Amino acid sequence: MLHFAAKRTTTLVIAVVVASFAVFLVPYLTPGDPVRKIIRSRVAGEVIDDSSVRQLSQSLGLDDPLLVQYIRWLRELISGNMGLSFGSRTPVADQVISAMGVTLSLVTAALVLAVVVSLPLGVLSGLRPGSLTDRAVTTVTQALIAVPEYWAAPLLVLVLAVKLTLLPTAGWTDPTSVVLPALTLALRPIAFFTSAVRTGVLDAAAAAHIQAARARGLSARQTVMRHVLPNSLVPVSTLLAVWFAGLLGGSVIVEVIFAIPGMGKLLFDAVVNSDIPLAQGGVVVVVALAVAVTTLADFIHRFLTKTVGGPVA
Repeated sequence: MLHFAAKRTTTLVIAVVVASFAVFLVPYLTPGDPVRKIIRSRVAGEVIDDSSVRQLSQSLGLDDPLLVQYIRWLRELISGNMGLSFGSRTPVADQVISAMGVTLSLVTAALVLAVVVSLPLGVLSGLRPGSLTDRAVTTVTQALIAVPEYWAAPLLVLVLAVKLTLLPTAGWTDPTSVVLPALTLALRPIAFFTSAVRTGVLDAAAAAHIQAARARGLSARQTVMRHVLPNSLVPVSTLLAVWFAGLLGGSVIVEVIFAIPGMGKLLFDAVVNSDIPLAQGGVVVVVALAVAVTTLADFIHRFLTKTVGGPVA
């Protein structure tokens, strides 16, 4: 286990360092001089002369070799200093922390909803393969996979907010504000989780130790709760981490549509406004957190497979 932990931790550190270097290079890979972009964000509309560019390059150390600049930038990043936003001239760290809190709340609500819905659906479908219930669940979940968020979000708003006036159409003001965006984000995870649970139930039900448990006199309910359900949770734990990591940076469309001040909208606005420090800081935090979550999922997956007696990957 110690070797496994050291291996996964090393992988995490390498992944974050490589991702941070890629993010650092973004201003140099996009069209235009990064120094001129900084000046233009501060003195919009004025003519930029070469002497101003040289002075700013020297003051910010942007005339140093790229590797030196990256190490200096990474050192500041580790200390919590992500610089100042070009647009608001406020610390990037403050904006990222605030936005990340919103996104974490939204993503957590969406995945909790997905798990609560998919577990009973997957178990019912897996225990009755080929039945009407199984066919109905499979059809609905397959349909949900094909529904993109930019189509589901307006439809849910039209039905639940406009027609039935049950929920607010947008914003992030009270607990009811999270329902529509969380439901929108949960639709596709529900489909994948339900399919994973169904497959896990089918595999577990066919296992020899499950058959032996039934032969010893355990009721169907006891067999499901003690053996089938724990086995079906192993693939779900991995999927849960993958979706959590993906939704951290992949909730852009939903956050923009519902005007939610989360990481997705923050990064969208940063790209639109060419706010390089804000985009860099936001992307690095999202990547670091996503890698950390997937690494934690590896530990959980290993623990569950050993606990329920499944194969250890």
